[in-house]
Amino acid sequence: MAAKEILTRRPVAATIKLTVPAAAARPAPPVGPALGQYRLNLMAFCKDFNARTQKYKPDTPMAVTITAFKDNTFEFTVKSPSITWYLKKAAGIESGSGRPGHVTASTLSLKHVYEIAKVKQNDHYLQNMSLEAITKSIIGTANSMGIQIVRDLD
Repeated sequence: MAAKEILTRRPVAATIKLTVPAAAARPAPPVGPALGQYRLNLMAFCKDFNARTQKYKPDTPMAVTITAFKDNTFEFTVKSPSITWYLKKAAGIESGSGRPGHVTASTLSLKHVYEIAKVKQNDHYLQNMSLEAITKSIIGTANSMGIQIVRDLD
């Protein structure tokens, strides 16, 4: 690390993790109480978050990590929805199987899995993984939810 970077680093008060619907952040719970206790500007967060998540459909659950600094400023990163959310939407189910491996909740084709992998590849923590590795991870998640992956849907 450079000496200049150490001198300009701001002290962190907290790291807050929330799940907020896309383009629907309001100063009401869960956002209000979480940010209010660190005396952060709620309206500034809501405007920035809603602007960043406008491209997603409303009510899409977005994971957001907020870093609150001691000088009452903040930074945040938005992650795309979870793989399980995408799988449940693609399969048209509310929840996975209660007994995965024994009871099949639904079936999906490999084409669906590749589409989900392409969307998830844009996440900064998955950028260095190949599309094949992300696809294998999604197939593993689907199996643990009781969703069967087939080559083509008949």
